[in-house]
Amino acid sequence: MNTEPLKQLDMWIHPKDLIELKRDIWNDEPVEAILKTGQTKSHIYASYRGSHIRKLKKKSYQIEYRKPKQRQGESIFHLNAEYNDPSFSRNRLSFYFFEQMGVHSPAASHVFLTINGRKEGIYLKIESVDEFFLQKRQLSGGGIYYAVDDDANFSLLSSFDKKPKKHLLLGYEKKTGTSQHDQQLSEFIYFLNTAKDDTFAEKIEQYLDVTQYFRWLIGVVCTQNFDGFVHNYALYVNEQGRFQVLPWDYDATWGRDIHGEEMPFDYIPVNGFNTLTARLLDIPSFKRAYYTLFQHVLDTHFVEDRLCPIIEKWHESIENRIGDDPYTKDRKDILQSERDLIRQYINKRRRYLQTEIKKEIFGT
Repeated sequence: MNTEPLKQLDMWIHPKDLIELKRDIWNDEPVEAILKTGQTKSHIYASYRGSHIRKLKKKSYQIEYRKPKQRQGESIFHLNAEYNDPSFSRNRLSFYFFEQMGVHSPAASHVFLTINGRKEGIYLKIESVDEFFLQKRQLSGGGIYYAVDDDANFSLLSSFDKKPKKHLLLGYEKKTGTSQHDQQLSEFIYFLNTAKDDTFAEKIEQYLDVTQYFRWLIGVVCTQNFDGFVHNYALYVNEQGRFQVLPWDYDATWGRDIHGEEMPFDYIPVNGFNTLTARLLDIPSFKRAYYTLFQHVLDTHFVEDRLCPIIEKWHESIENRIGDDPYTKDRKDILQSERDLIRQYINKRRRYLQTEIKKEIFGT
């Protein structure tokens, strides 16, 4: 069977800089390097990325172009090792699923990485959510915020000590934008926490693209990204001051948790959990809209026949290089069982969610 070979990325780092990089895995300072893709060479900065994944043997990287400042419409991208995901595909499948539902998501593709001629193995190259992300999708210039910790919980209270936040931007890291966007985010969080129900129902759509939010929420619930409700997302605010939520970091999904362990298919409820969702679903018209849209997604997108052939296609390319991955070369036989596990997860999760939607709608 003809399969598309994985693109190879060859990174060259001065040995002294490589030693410095490895000396402290928590250091975010990048080192200079050269990246070769086919016949194209670029001067780059390379640094480790992630939180708990930095402790793993196979590291993940952030790559930033130095000279030239960008290539093919990007200045930064991420190389995820996907070490705790035996399928290598949960992140990519999640982003594909979100896109099918109409939620803007990072582009992702599998590649093979070498560093100084040494094989580092199969990686997932992930697009950065930044101003270039907006330009590619012809979105109006606006602000982008990463939800970097659990204080991005849409609440006035901190997730850590349950006390009032010192300021409403806690939990967010601004990727691009102005002080006006900071003000809009603060006003949005304050409004959703303080407005009375009738005012909230009347004016929330001035602050939030509610239908888009529901699509995003359904994606988080279907994939069971446990951290996804108050973390692992990006906020985009457009020129009109309306927010959209975008997915980010979805390796712990489709039946596995952040440690790579199996997660029960009924672990996360049908309505998820965060302050914004609770307020929206307290409004009868929004609640009806959410469950109607959810049923549509279960009928058309969250379906084995739509999703499993995509993974199989990716795995055909991965299988040709998995024996060259020094960290996961014994996984070739696992890919088939992972596809089966994801297939079973989709079917069990889908039946569970359909039952829960009926309970919410009909009370039975």
